[in-house]
Amino acid sequence: MVLDPMVGAGTTLIEAKLLARNALGLDVNPEAVELTKEALHFKHHPPSEQKVKVADARDLSFLKDDSFDLVLTHPPYMNIIKYSDGKIPEDLSNIGSLPKFCDEIEKIAKELFRVLKPDKYCAILIGDTRKGRHYVPLSFYVMQRFLKAGFVLKEDIIKVQHNCATTERWRHKARRDKFYLIMHEHLFVFRKARVGEELSRLKYSRSIDY
Repeated sequence: MVLDPMVGAGTTLIEAKLLARNALGLDVNPEAVELTKEALHFKHHPPSEQKVKVADARDLSFLKDDSFDLVLTHPPYMNIIKYSDGKIPEDLSNIGSLPKFCDEIEKIAKELFRVLKPDKYCAILIGDTRKGRHYVPLSFYVMQRFLKAGFVLKEDIIKVQHNCATTERWRHKARRDKFYLIMHEHLFVFRKARVGEELSRLKYSRSIDY
């Protein structure tokens, strides 16, 4: 059973259907939910079940503890792209404050930790940003909050991207202000430790001063 708590246009659920995986997609934006429903209108064999509904990833109280085999999602990068233009207060893409954004991410991380089965994985795709000419390592702040929630880090996979739709809006600024374009994202793969697992050997990947 797969969970994507910020499903966007439904890529996770489409892939789940193609791989015959049962999946649940959630999003605070009703338009995203409708896009996902439309994207799932195709037949595939063997059959599987994909559901999608409006919900806030910070409150998954309607889901049981230890109920998912895999969690994966691609959260907004603060307010770089405002997906609901301020119309949905719960939308993370309306948050322009880094501390506030990280606080909300931590709430999500705690919920994802709760609903994930022990010894299973949670994958988060997240990139960095700039404020003025200066680099803001947003991905690492997000990683810290997931570690704080109890996850241990299995992998950091670097995704190189060359044809991002938003690259052009930055190209002129990069030339003018003399900075490099950000051409990568981080796919952090976290694991939820088994109950009773010796955590002392995992301490290095969870010990943070934050």
